[in-house]
Amino acid sequence: MSKTLVAHEQSLSKIFSDDYVFQIPGYQRPYSWTTEQARELFEDLIGFMSALGGPVESMPPYFLGSIVLIKDEANPKADVVDGQQRLTTLTILLSAIRAFVTEGHAKEITPLLYEQGSAIRGTKDRFRLTLRERDKDFFHQYIQRETGFSDLISLNDTLSNSQANIKANAILFAERIEKLSETERLSLAQFIVTRCYLVVVATPDIDSAYRIFSVLNSRGLDLSATDILKAQIIGNIPDTLKEAYTQKWEDAEEDLTRDHFGDLFSHIRMVYRKSKPKGTLIKEFSEHVTEIKQPAIFIDSVLLPMARAYEEILDANYESNAHAEQVNEHLKWLKRLEFSDWVPPALAFMARFRQKPDAMLAFFRDLERLAYAMLVTKFGINERIDRFSRLTQHIENANDLYDAHSPLQLSATEKFNLYSKLDGPIYEALSARARSALLLRLDSLLSGGGAIYEYDTVTVEHVLPQTPLVTSKWIEWFPEAKDRILWTHRIGNLALLTRKKNSAASNYEFDIKKRAYFTRNGISPFVLTTQVLDKGEWSINTVEARQRELLSVFENYWRLADRKSPLQELEELLGLDENPGHSLNH
Repeated sequence: MSKTLVAHEQSLSKIFSDDYVFQIPGYQRPYSWTTEQARELFEDLIGFMSALGGPVESMPPYFLGSIVLIKDEANPKADVVDGQQRLTTLTILLSAIRAFVTEGHAKEITPLLYEQGSAIRGTKDRFRLTLRERDKDFFHQYIQRETGFSDLISLNDTLSNSQANIKANAILFAERIEKLSETERLSLAQFIVTRCYLVVVATPDIDSAYRIFSVLNSRGLDLSATDILKAQIIGNIPDTLKEAYTQKWEDAEEDLTRDHFGDLFSHIRMVYRKSKPKGTLIKEFSEHVTEIKQPAIFIDSVLLPMARAYEEILDANYESNAHAEQVNEHLKWLKRLEFSDWVPPALAFMARFRQKPDAMLAFFRDLERLAYAMLVTKFGINERIDRFSRLTQHIENANDLYDAHSPLQLSATEKFNLYSKLDGPIYEALSARARSALLLRLDSLLSGGGAIYEYDTVTVEHVLPQTPLVTSKWIEWFPEAKDRILWTHRIGNLALLTRKKNSAASNYEFDIKKRAYFTRNGISPFVLTTQVLDKGEWSINTVEARQRELLSVFENYWRLADRKSPLQELEELLGLDENPGHSLNH
């Protein structure tokens, strides 16, 4: 076998010839181009031809990007590392043109799709492109063979995602080609075959192929890090088991969707890495996820359990004979956070203890508390990663997660800091998303749980306006500027709305604001806002009382009663708390 890398610019007449027998390896992702990418390709081709005009043979070359193959120069067999989407879509397009031209011209297109076998020569049909095992027969039957295209258009069977994409793109092309004249159809076919070029990069092995694919300009959906890991991991599984493990892998990817599947690998990396990433996902997976040296064990014991756990986390759909509803409630609130660093320890715990509902409920109750404490007290990303990494380590070591020094638990000082932030100008302190999550969580606690917050818009609004008019009732209730500054941004003065902010409406007098701004048809879906509607006035005493009431809800739910300031903890440490006369407070 040649050891050199070979690159050529080649027309599609050369690509779809006896020089190549393309095969999509089983480890590749399924065909993923939707009608959006197929439409773009078609319109680019038609647009290029229309802009130039004249005979096709005089048109300049049109480059479709590059494909990367594992191929020996002396052998037509070529495993497609990068380029599956383009090759498949171009084949569908040629098949669609063939379905709308005369029989004579159709016979000229068929050899571009497959070489017919001969009973006399004892040869079988040889297809120019063969998809993965799960899709190859479908593609042969409905796209490459002469009679299949019309059957595909009318097919009513339930299809996999990849086969549904093939059918949808076939229908799109059929609709566009049907509107062309016979001459335009033939010109399009001639242009695709003779004037469209691909840069073909052939390498002798998978390692060199993957080293170059990511730096090449491609029209398609680039391979992701998980595709490369898939090639490496499944490539090391014995041939007799490859197809079975490929199916396991792809079933998990399809269940999660491609984007979430990629996210899962980042979370798995963090479970093992336990620190801020310092290299690529592929490099750190190879260095830290030791199970990939035993690929079948990795898939069965790591990937699949964590994929199931991640799906339950994403959907907040944990299933159990006890506590499932409460666990899912905690998951829903965790998902509202503006960071996802909590996911790796959640995966590590759920993969180990999902069959123990009591443990699940206790863990996710305290994980929610820890994560919201980080949100409110504004932990930095490095602090969060460090804390959650230590928590993951505790889970793996089977340490007591409910010991006072466990990274899952809040220290007395952390409780003090959390309570202090909740009692402060929370509106100013947090981002819009963070304060919305916090206030919705508070509202759900006031409602007794079970409330559903699926509104297109949720905003946090001040009751006492930030800039009340000097002639308004607000100034009578809050005559001192220092009091307005003290109370405006605190929880006791906040409400929730299912509409965007209206600067003018926010300054309405209290009665008008309640009727015209805080409600729709006289009611509000939020307990927090209904509390405001029940008040006849909005004075300092009203806000103070409400502040105490709302803080007590968080205090009880997040168990903050035993909070201690850093000074109090130091006093205890020094043994001064039993003798107030010697307290550091004096």
